Amino acid sequence: MSTYIAPTRDMRFVIEDLAGLERITALPGCGEVGPELVEAVLEEAAKLAAEVLAPLNKSGDQEGAKLTEAGVVAAAGFRAAYRAFVDGGWNGLACAGEFDGQGLPELLGTAAHEMWNSANMAFALCPMLTQGAIEAIAHHGSDTQQAAYLPKMVSGEWTGTMNLTEPQAGSDLSAVRTRALAQPDGSYRLHGQKIFITWGDHDLADNTVHLVLARTPDAPEGVKGISLFIVPKFLLNADGSLGARNDVRCVSIEHKMGIHASPTCVLAFGDQDGAVGYLVGEENKGLGYMFTMMNEARLKVGLQGVAIGERAYQQALGYARDRIQGRPAGARSGDRVAIIHHPDVRRMLLSMKSQVEAMRALAYAAAAAMDVAKRAPDAGERQAAQAHVDLLIPIVKGWCTELGQELTSLGVQVHGGMGFIEETGACQHLRDARITTIYEGTTGIQAADLVGRKLAADGGAAMTALIGEIRATVAELEGAPGDDLAVIGEELSEAAAALERAARWVVEHYGDDLDAVLAQSANVLMLAGYVCGGWQMARAALVANRKLMAGQEPVFFEAKLLTARFYAEQVLPKAGALAKAILRGGRSTLALAPEQF
Repeated sequence: MSTYIAPTRDMRFVIEDLAGLERITALPGCGEVGPELVEAVLEEAAKLAAEVLAPLNKSGDQEGAKLTEAGVVAAAGFRAAYRAFVDGGWNGLACAGEFDGQGLPELLGTAAHEMWNSANMAFALCPMLTQGAIEAIAHHGSDTQQAAYLPKMVSGEWTGTMNLTEPQAGSDLSAVRTRALAQPDGSYRLHGQKIFITWGDHDLADNTVHLVLARTPDAPEGVKGISLFIVPKFLLNADGSLGARNDVRCVSIEHKMGIHASPTCVLAFGDQDGAVGYLVGEENKGLGYMFTMMNEARLKVGLQGVAIGERAYQQALGYARDRIQGRPAGARSGDRVAIIHHPDVRRMLLSMKSQVEAMRALAYAAAAAMDVAKRAPDAGERQAAQAHVDLLIPIVKGWCTELGQELTSLGVQVHGGMGFIEETGACQHLRDARITTIYEGTTGIQAADLVGRKLAADGGAAMTALIGEIRATVAELEGAPGDDLAVIGEELSEAAAALERAARWVVEHYGDDLDAVLAQSANVLMLAGYVCGGWQMARAALVANRKLMAGQEPVFFEAKLLTARFYAEQVLPKAGALAKAILRGGRSTLALAPEQF
């Protein structure tokens, strides 16, 4: 397996020139976040990723986590790595200062999370879930709950999980059966079982704070009867120190296709007297509270698609440079060359490179919009940014993870037969990537969210605004010099028109032909992803062209420009095909009766 080197130069380019660092710096609390601080944070995060986390990726995959009588034990080296992570203050990088976090913008935290997921996705899942739990408690927990749990969770001394799924429920949370019984002291006793709980038990931290969906006895049926509870692994004494072990335990670890070092636990609550839990907010409003965690988690999972694609690309590129095989096309004699000289290998590598860059730019753009939505002084600006975030989240989560699978598969293909051999490491990236389209809501769930809660709910207003921004970029391209920009502008214009047609079709048919819209919803999501990615690549091309005209970093910016053209010519045309399929509707998809399959 190749080593991992964080692409900090490309990250700085996206942060500074595409995601809008100047706008972030102008937000309250971000005045010191300039290029120098960004570079310093990225370089230190890159060291942690390369020197501490990446070396454990393969060994962790081979060893996995183990369930013992004392609980779950992480793979060798993970406990020390987590201690280095916590001691470096990384867990609180983008957390609020009032809970002893560093208060840096989400944009910068997103770049760091990309590195950690590229280096070791199984490890990075632990702090990722903790971040989601922090967000939920910070937004909806009481002052007492925040004071008791957040400082330790922000520091990383304690970790967090979210417990939604149950054996009979899957993604249908209306079927949750875990029970919560009120106690005279104001606490609750929980009884039930949760499955697929990432880092649900482990020996990395002193305590794990579970956020658990459950029902009270008189709760209404369906999702309107779900409440959210804090259920710590260890109860807290009056002084905040750790007390007795709570009645929650891991009964098994799932045997998975990938992310072996991340313990995916089956947790039993209340095998004895009941697991002590504390209600977050009000009864029966838990699902809404949980979605605070879900949005945070869905952005980070989309980022995993970027990260694993980047790692697979780096490995494939290194192999292509070193592997000597075959002569140049048309040559019958002479020295054999590295496979990077072969046209089809170049196609695969550029497919990986261009789409990783497009995904990174889109994910960082969503993170920057989150910063504006949280911090902007003007309420109208916050509202507009939040609408942008809400639209982008399912696209980032769904599109980036689908591409993560595609690119890791291409990485195996670049290796040829050696890619199918575990020792090279290419297999692990493909295996690890597979889960990303499933957890935190499958691609189908993201697609349904996009067409329903986002497109149809506002009559396409947020998407229309987004397409307007894309067309403004097209106008810039049309007025700029150079054949590369002209080609990019032409392709982006056609792709934007395709997205507009598809969005209009969704809005027009959602009310009277819902099944047809849902049958095409995954195509709508992928279409939106390709077009939004193409938009970011076009913006990158405009910046690169200006920098080249000014004589700045010719190697870096020429590569940016040419990579953007490749994306426009070879990737963006997929938008037209997807739009054509969408406008055909769902008749053929829905035509067969179940017994005809």
